[in-house]
Amino acid sequence: MHKMHSPWREAYMDTFKDEKKKSEPGRSVFADIPPEEDEERYVLHRAEKCFIIMNLYPYNCGHLMIIPYHQTPDFSELDNETKLEIMQLTDISMKALKRTLKPHGFNFGANLGKVAGGSVDTHIHFHIVPRWEGDTNFMPVLADTKVLSNDMRKSYNNLRKAIRDILQEEQA
Repeated sequence: MHKMHSPWREAYMDTFKDEKKKSEPGRSVFADIPPEEDEERYVLHRAEKCFIIMNLYPYNCGHLMIIPYHQTPDFSELDNETKLEIMQLTDISMKALKRTLKPHGFNFGANLGKVAGGSVDTHIHFHIVPRWEGDTNFMPVLADTKVLSNDMRKSYNNLRKAIRDILQEEQA
């Protein structure tokens, strides 16, 4: 077995030691994030119908999610205002990622239902995964290991600032 040491991830791993408050029965893990826990839970921005959050189990550095407050597994149950806000927040998220991490492209989408890969299949959410040319290398292909080289807290702070700046620029 090959071992790879990444001591810089210890701070992230330590967050799993604390007992997390469980969601109410029937409620998703996204439904009960109080605003006072935004920084601790990596919520980047709250809008009227949705919020932007960093994925705690990212496919790539800077993996974000857009999550409606309304919990539903069905896209057709979202009202038009929510659908529009999802697209607006996606645009803001991609702009912020371009400013902070400078990806070459993005994957954007949703896993609708457990069979489609939805790990939280009761609460629709949309993934934005930044991509870089050559970001698939021998580690995931041969060793089934993904190396994430960015510190989540630093990325969170940089992205939150970029989102605030973009929103101010768009209001001016």
